[in-house]
Amino acid sequence: MRIVLVHPNYHSGGAEIAGSWPPAWVAYLAGHLKDAGFSDIHFIDAMTNDLGDDEIRQRLADLKPDVVGSTAITPSIYKAEEILKIASEICPDAVRVLGGIHATFMYKQVLSEAPWIDVIVRGEGEEIFLELIRTIAEGRWPADRYSVNGLAFQDGDTIVATQAASTVKDLDAINPDWTLLEWSKYTYVPLGVRVAIPNLARGCPFTCSFCSQWKFWRDYRVRDPIKVVDEIEALVRDHDVGFFILADEEPTINRKKFVRFCEELIARGLPDKIKWGINTRVTDIMRDKDLLPFYREAGLVHVSLGTEAAAQLKLDRFNKETKVAENKEAIRLLREADIFVEAQFIVGLDNETEETLEETYRMAWDWQPDLANWAMYTPWPFTPLFQEIRDKVEVFDFSKYNFVTPIMRPEALTRGELLNGVMKNYRRFYMQKALFHYPWRGTGFRRRYLLGCLKAFLKAGFARTFYDLGKAGYWGPQSKDKVHFDFDETRTIAEAQMEDWEASADRAARAAERREAIRAQGKARAEERMAAAKACGGSTQQMAENEPLVPGE
Repeated sequence: MRIVLVHPNYHSGGAEIAGSWPPAWVAYLAGHLKDAGFSDIHFIDAMTNDLGDDEIRQRLADLKPDVVGSTAITPSIYKAEEILKIASEICPDAVRVLGGIHATFMYKQVLSEAPWIDVIVRGEGEEIFLELIRTIAEGRWPADRYSVNGLAFQDGDTIVATQAASTVKDLDAINPDWTLLEWSKYTYVPLGVRVAIPNLARGCPFTCSFCSQWKFWRDYRVRDPIKVVDEIEALVRDHDVGFFILADEEPTINRKKFVRFCEELIARGLPDKIKWGINTRVTDIMRDKDLLPFYREAGLVHVSLGTEAAAQLKLDRFNKETKVAENKEAIRLLREADIFVEAQFIVGLDNETEETLEETYRMAWDWQPDLANWAMYTPWPFTPLFQEIRDKVEVFDFSKYNFVTPIMRPEALTRGELLNGVMKNYRRFYMQKALFHYPWRGTGFRRRYLLGCLKAFLKAGFARTFYDLGKAGYWGPQSKDKVHFDFDETRTIAEAQMEDWEASADRAARAAERREAIRAQGKARAEERMAAAKACGGSTQQMAENEPLVPGE
């Protein structure tokens, strides 16, 4: 049975500034399928190769697949739907499968707007997709589709979701097949080397209200650090990879395993051959301040910190559980350990003003990270924060949900003014860094890395791909009232998805009411016990600090 996996051709002026990224989902899915005996697997990287619909159509016609699979984050959903529509025309007998975070949570929306999709894989894909492929290979599709956990599909006019599948308990049983990727095309621009995105862990124990990763992966699980280093060593040896970014939301949560991972990298001499970066939380940096030089010795050179917002009010709203003062200290600690630090700020909520944008700039310059990014708040439609502010969301063109397009319109700013304020921050920060910091800070690797980062920004700026400025028609402050984001206003929320949201909101409200009732009952019982104690001669006064305990009490 022939399986063809296709990565959608979606581009935006965000993460691509730093390089072209290998689609890791293909390696992990394909490796798990091959271990189960399905070896006829092909991959079309439409994004990296910038393939148009006609080229994808021709590739599928040549391959004649039995199954066509694609994936999508929210902004690439329409491209993924179009790939499977092409498959329905070119190879109508092939089973068309969609996975990824957007389809997992928005399956009713997706199946309503793209009925040519046969089935959606909901959640962590390896085991669900393998079971689906077995069902198809054994001729039990679609008769046995109800028996496969973790699927969604249409049965007549009804959208069906089977029972949720459990998460992958043994991550070490998954052996990714990296050979399917065109490695010469995946480059990390700051260093000019090949880049990979393996993972040490999946999931996140924190519940930031703007994020959906903790909902998607559910359980927090860590792989065997030795096996992860085996994988990285193979990437270096077999594919000449010189930089990797751990895909984890926060790989430092389990300090014991992260330290073991670093120890193994050092023991094999890998830091001389490959450098790496991570995303993590400020609190972990504070916790591990004495270990930071050791992490640098293991090859860790870049840390992206989710500082998120300068105003503590916003941190509290995001449920970040961090304090503004900790952000500055964490950045200082990383720089002292010779680790490049990138501060991430979220801007563009409904309460954004010129003053709050200015505040994030002042904070960024005061903290002095090596890099700073201002990302537009993107209201993922399956996060708690989205449900809180849903009435204020005007745009449902998901292709623009890319961190660089102002989906939200602040009460005090137009979208053009918001974009102009963000660009003002970028211009001031990087102009000063370019003139007074990057060329003069350190020698050797540090200087080369910083200048490489500057090169990446300048390259994207001259090409006007940075922040999608070319698409929006932004040329500077004089154009802030003329920018156009070209939202597809015909895009709306499907009735089935809206009903699902309302049902979820009702369940959440009832659960909140139950929690409040339980708290009220507990408070009432405590008061009753206190009243009974006082009636028996008890006291509500605390014992004095130097009052001795009575023996036997």
